[in-house]
Parts: sequence; structure tokens; C-alpha cells
Amino acid sequence: MDAPGSMIARLFDRASGETMIAIAGIPCATVMNAADVERIIEAVEDELEAFVPPMALRSYA
Repeated sequence: MDAPGSMIARLFDRASGETMIAIAGIPCATVMNAADVERIIEAVEDELEAFVPPMALRSYA
């Protein structure tokens, strides 16, 4: 969590340790129901679909 009511989801490149995607401001709480968790997953999936990797990483795809 980056604040009491929000979190940051990060996707790391394991080889370099570099953050590839960081999604900030995702609403959350210390206790969440299934619908809240589903919204977080959907936000991450939407961001991943829109992600265009740097040219150096495209050769791995």
C-alpha cells in the first residue's frame, strides 16, 4: 500500500530488476471483498493489455 486507501502494483523485469509497469492509486483497504479484489485484477489486466514493451524486450516475445 502506498497510502491508507490505495496501493501500487508493479511489474518487475527479473533480469534487470527494472520496473516495467507501475500502476499507482489503485483503491484498496486492509480487508476487501471478492468484488474489490476483482476490480484490482481488472485494473492490472487493462494496464498490461495497453503496455508496449521497449524495443529491447520485443525480441523476447
